[in-house]
Amino acid sequence: MIQAKGIAKAYGQLQVLKGVDLAIRAGEFVSVVGKSGAGKSTLLHILGTLDRPDSGTLSIGGEDVFGLNTRKLAAFRNARIGFVFQFHHLLPEFTARENVLIPALIAKTEEKAARKRAAELLDYLGLGGRLEHKPGQLSGGEQQRVAVARALMNSPAVVFADEPSGNLDSASSQELHQLLFQLRDDMGQTFVIVTHNEELAAMSDRRLEMKDGLLA
Repeated sequence: MIQAKGIAKAYGQLQVLKGVDLAIRAGEFVSVVGKSGAGKSTLLHILGTLDRPDSGTLSIGGEDVFGLNTRKLAAFRNARIGFVFQFHHLLPEFTARENVLIPALIAKTEEKAARKRAAELLDYLGLGGRLEHKPGQLSGGEQQRVAVARALMNSPAVVFADEPSGNLDSASSQELHQLLFQLRDDMGQTFVIVTHNEELAAMSDRRLEMKDGLLA
């Protein structure tokens, strides 16, 4: 599903990634761990096409993603990739369902069908009774589940998550971890998770450690 070769990235004089090679199979759940500053989030942002490497190649589902122009890459990202971050980035003036709808509306999905799918996803994630609640009316764990539903809205092939439970208490973290594995089993997506949580990393199909800009 993901094939990265020689991914390098520097910011000024700081070489953050030093030629990372990585292959991830479809349906695999992979955790990337390592100390702060090791390059984990930078790698995730490049794999998720949010940033471009200085050198190297990246294929997702057989598509040479950095061979696409900016418009086509944005469309590819919207259709094929989902993101969950440490902070949920929900829009406070919108309801849970409206927040989940956003990727579908960007993809010009018919609104009635999109609203139905958003409700189904939120119900699957245990939020069927919270569709019209705004983020400020939801707990931290509920907000993060809304963010997960948003990531799944367009049925992406790959879901990238950067410290998805880093802002949650231990009980909510455990619930979220179990949910991510349930999603992989039920929906078949590939998951790549950057985490400091060793419990989550140990549950993964593979635990990869970043050290000094390389996968150790």
